[in-house]
Amino acid sequence: MSQESQTRITVQVQPGAGQSKVVSFTSNILQVKIAAPPVKGRANKELMGFLSGLLGVSKSSINIEKGMTSRRKLIAISGLTQAQVLERLGLG
Repeated sequence: MSQESQTRITVQVQPGAGQSKVVSFTSNILQVKIAAPPVKGRANKELMGFLSGLLGVSKSSINIEKGMTSRRKLIAISGLTQAQVLERLGLG
């Protein structure tokens, strides 16, 4: 049985933006603006939906491993390699 690939990326989130979008990718940190306030996990939920849409994976394939209440988060993405993640984000 082959082990499913999993990639981790660090994401710096700026909640409360006008629209959700990728700002930049520098020093291996993905800068993302999210169109949801950091209230009751709404920005995290929006981030997961935004990333799943960009990457073409289900929301259940994306998990916040560290930083649930922080702007800097460690995100685990199941089923994609690092190269595939960067390519789908238009950064590869």
